Amino acid sequence: MFFDLSTFDTKSISMKFFIDTANLSHIQEAADLGILDGVTTNPSLMAKEGVKGKDNILKHYEAICQIVDGDVSAEVLSTDMDSMIAEGKELAAIHTNIVVKVPMIKDGVKAIKWFSDNGIRTNCTLVFSAGQAILAAKAGAAYVSPFIGRIDDSSWDGIELIGQIAHIYSVQGFSTEILAASIRNPLHIVRSAEAGAHVCTCPLDSILGLLKHPLTDIGLAKFLEDAKKM
Repeated sequence: MFFDLSTFDTKSISMKFFIDTANLSHIQEAADLGILDGVTTNPSLMAKEGVKGKDNILKHYEAICQIVDGDVSAEVLSTDMDSMIAEGKELAAIHTNIVVKVPMIKDGVKAIKWFSDNGIRTNCTLVFSAGQAILAAKAGAAYVSPFIGRIDDSSWDGIELIGQIAHIYSVQGFSTEILAASIRNPLHIVRSAEAGAHVCTCPLDSILGLLKHPLTDIGLAKFLEDAKKM
């Protein structure tokens, strides 16, 4: 493993849980657990829920903001700076909790800088290297989203990247938060926490997967059986 927890200050880290979905019932269920800190979405997740058309998408973001009292990442669909800024301003106007999600491309970095200079928080998405994470932080992104599942798919180590970025951010004093994305399973969540991620965003199944352990089930069954004998 690249990361060494002794090399950076972990006292300032308290990992937040975001849910990666546009499904309102899943968001509500995660909120009911009492551990939900925010939401991330993207065009694919919106389409999966049948949310289409600009007006419907904006209304859906507003509905999400009514459920969770935390940051909600809303993604721009353009790839040129001026259009991203126009979209981002419109998204940010929906609710104070909206964080504008911007892709890690040249115009995206320019847009992040503009947003940062104008008081609009951003989440730099589609990050796959430490170099990209440095650019996002320098431009003033509130969050940087390394896609660890997709990195694993390409035979690299996504958790290794989380640790590398955490180390660099600590050494350089960057305030950008590391948002571990493309989470595939509960172990990804645990390992991201170990590596120094500030946020984990994942589907509801991965969050609920943290509850499961066979010894818990066996122990509970034994307690309930013994209780019947009392």
